[in-house]
Amino acid sequence: MSETILSVRNLTKRFGGLVALNNCNIDIEENSITGIIGPNGSGKSTLFNVITGHLKPEEGSVFYNDNDITGLESYELFSLGMLRTFQIAHEFTNMSVVENLMVVPGNQNGESLLYSLLNRKKINEEDKIIRNKAFEVLEFLKIDHLKNELAGNLSGGQKKLLELARTMMVDAKIVFLDEVGAGVNKTLLNDIADSIQRLNKEKGYTFCMIEHDFELISKLCDPIIVLAEGSVLFKGTSNEIRNNEEVIESYLGRGVKK
Repeated sequence: MSETILSVRNLTKRFGGLVALNNCNIDIEENSITGIIGPNGSGKSTLFNVITGHLKPEEGSVFYNDNDITGLESYELFSLGMLRTFQIAHEFTNMSVVENLMVVPGNQNGESLLYSLLNRKKINEEDKIIRNKAFEVLEFLKIDHLKNELAGNLSGGQKKLLELARTMMVDAKIVFLDEVGAGVNKTLLNDIADSIQRLNKEKGYTFCMIEHDFELISKLCDPIIVLAEGSVLFKGTSNEIRNNEEVIESYLGRGVKK
């Protein structure tokens, strides 16, 4: 049985008089691909934002490998191997794909102007190692043919693959994917899904993903967590969710194919 890598306990978050998270509790198992679904306003994005350090909870705690990480900043979580992607991809548009990857690793010696001036040889050696790592990542994701393309010229799906590539530059332990399928054509969506599965099976990545495409969630995720009104309504497999009356009423609707 896999161990729990991340736990959320009694998270509560309000915006004015509105409750976005209401005593929310979830567990994410190591090496799993966990799906988060729910109707608009159910608290999915707020949950991600609290876990990944973009929002502070009013109550409750977040534990990562049994360590309390509640309220840590996103850059601190990054150093622990916790990363997230966004529904709208963030890239350096005027830099090439490989350059976008090379800026990811933190604490590079080249970030120090004085060190750069005095140790040019070592900087070049470090850059070569990072560049080779970027090439390996792009080859793994089968987008190495785009290495010299400006990131701003990529399609929506290619940008989502670039975001996945970034997580590989720092050997992420757990990645939070925010609507990875949004605005992506079917062919590239299959490529993205295959890459997520390969990263999970071959590299041991743990994923937690918000997604509205139930077909994609069903293909990738076990378990799937259903949120409603800021707390967990149900947790189970895609088949269990399709046949749960409460979930059908609140989210899937009567037209869902069982």
